[in-house]
Amino acid sequence: MIKRNIAGILLEALADSPVVLLNGARQTGKSTLVQWLSEGQHPARYLTMDDATVLAAAAEDPTGFIQGLKGPVILDEIQRVPALFPPIKVEVDRHRTAGRFLLTGSANVLLLPDLSESLSGRMEILTLWPFSAGELGSVTETFIDMAFSGRPLLLPASSLSRSELFRRIVAGGFPEAVQRTTPRRRRAWFGSYITTILQRDVRDLANIEHLTALPRLLALLAARATTLLNLSELSRSAGLAQSTLKRYMALLETTFLVQLLPPWSANLGKRLVKSPKILLSDAGLMAHLLGLGNGPAGLGSHVAGPLLENFVAMELRKQAAWSETQPQMFHFRTQTGQEVDIVLEDARGRVVGVEVKAASSVSASDFRHLKALREALGDRFIRGVVLHTGSEGVPFSGDLLALPVSALWQARAPGP
Repeated sequence: MIKRNIAGILLEALADSPVVLLNGARQTGKSTLVQWLSEGQHPARYLTMDDATVLAAAAEDPTGFIQGLKGPVILDEIQRVPALFPPIKVEVDRHRTAGRFLLTGSANVLLLPDLSESLSGRMEILTLWPFSAGELGSVTETFIDMAFSGRPLLLPASSLSRSELFRRIVAGGFPEAVQRTTPRRRRAWFGSYITTILQRDVRDLANIEHLTALPRLLALLAARATTLLNLSELSRSAGLAQSTLKRYMALLETTFLVQLLPPWSANLGKRLVKSPKILLSDAGLMAHLLGLGNGPAGLGSHVAGPLLENFVAMELRKQAAWSETQPQMFHFRTQTGQEVDIVLEDARGRVVGVEVKAASSVSASDFRHLKALREALGDRFIRGVVLHTGSEGVPFSGDLLALPVSALWQARAPGP
């Protein structure tokens, strides 16, 4: 099994929380991870709602099902039986034992208020995303923590060519897709994956009309990835009423297919654009929806830029899950045209800005928006980074530097 960098955080949560929920998109490796833990570091009985017998028993008598479980237990794909959450709450209140329930789910319970509120204060929630670039290379990435440390970053010249970088991006991070050896087999997997999500998980969450409209909506969102969400324009393009569109968007977020990057709204004395940015949860999925499954050949800048930015944003979101800093992620854009692709803000209000360029070289002008952000924030601004597809890391000033995209998983801090 490929080591998952969130495993240590998951074990820490199980050591002091009675209920831990590991959620994330279907096929990100949740079941593999929790079964691996159950066989060693967290011995527990494993039951999955994908088993028809287990599903029937849990749905028929949720309270009796939970009361009949002794010792630590893992309940996989629990979103298929939402009625289990209240009896879990009762059981935890009766016997509050750390690590009693390890749950997994393919729906974001934070977007399902009735479920999340039922275990408020009793449950820790972690998210497992598709493989990060570091996990695929057996590396635990620390780029975020190093960026916030303010210390210099060391980076050997990247040996990763631009075409190889995009080849990795197009393959995505889903375990099954990564194992496919040809673009045709990956296309087949992504096609089946989307069908399964829409036919199974979405139907489990809601009875919706016009299910056939969802694949088209997902493709439209892929074409708009890393741009501001414009519901009016998207509604017209999709041929959906805005009320229906909002409902579909919520379902796509809940199943982790689509992510929204909120605007950064610190008071800078300037008028900020308030719309979130659209992100696809996996750059490989985005590439498939855009018809780029054959690889990087022929990628124009109008596609390469958004694809690369989406990849970087999701890599940072993955790293945030196991970083010490645990920053919040935003984008920054003003009505006057100043914008920074990704803004990371820690609990102390300190900020690291990240710009993404599909070009292999960087000039001083590529830092102009980061400089504006630095000027506005003063001491709160820790560092500004421009990530590019070249091979060299170059400092432009004490807190501004250009780095290859591979720095996300290759950068390291200097020794003491």
